[in-house]
Amino acid sequence: MPGYREFEFDLPGALLDHLVRALDEMESAPLDPEGLSIVPEAQGVYQLFLDGALVYIGKTDAEAGLFRRLVRHSTKTQHRANLDPARVRFKAIRIFVFTAMDLETQLIKHYTAEAGTRWNGSGFGANDPGRNRDNSKPGTFDQDFPIDINHDIATDLAGTKTAAEVVSELKTALPYTFRFDTGPGRSRKPHPDLANTAVTISPDRTTARSIIEELVPQLPSGWQATALSAVLILYKEKNDEYPQATVLARS
Repeated sequence: MPGYREFEFDLPGALLDHLVRALDEMESAPLDPEGLSIVPEAQGVYQLFLDGALVYIGKTDAEAGLFRRLVRHSTKTQHRANLDPARVRFKAIRIFVFTAMDLETQLIKHYTAEAGTRWNGSGFGANDPGRNRDNSKPGTFDQDFPIDINHDIATDLAGTKTAAEVVSELKTALPYTFRFDTGPGRSRKPHPDLANTAVTISPDRTTARSIIEELVPQLPSGWQATALSAVLILYKEKNDEYPQATVLARS
């Protein structure tokens, strides 16, 4: 028609095509502090690789940019059975104009058609679901790579101090979740038993398992420490029903 024409540009499709091309042309970097040092806290998308195979695709959100999300994933790979963190690498792309389209879903769909992304939907990217989910079956990531409580920690906890101090310092030192009983109500402070009990940790206790095994028998009666696939917990309870779990010690 003279003087008039309609044109519809497939912006989502064009953006996806350019992203896929850019990602495929990039070299991956180690998912460690040195590799992450150049990544900004900005909006974008990223990929994770295990032994060179693509296993996870993610995107940023309002709570965390590229750097924070990748640091969190790096931490998640630490102290895991069957998983050397050096096996994990990443690619990340900052997107200056972040459209409303679901890039993560589109990228997963594209790459799943080729080889799959087995850590997506495995629980790898999830936060700790909390106490109410401890009796649930763990995700496939935690089944394949359960926490390694026999791994040495960098923090020296030797000496005599309150149990509350020990568990708080241990929680900070571990790259996986360590939850323990708190005070009544919604208190976030350690349980009174922990705050009021002095314990002694030997200098040769350098793993989460060895520290917990020495700590718990010194607590008042009724405490139990349990290693689940994804988390380490210390509660005033007696529970043998946790799935895929090991009871470490009871008082």
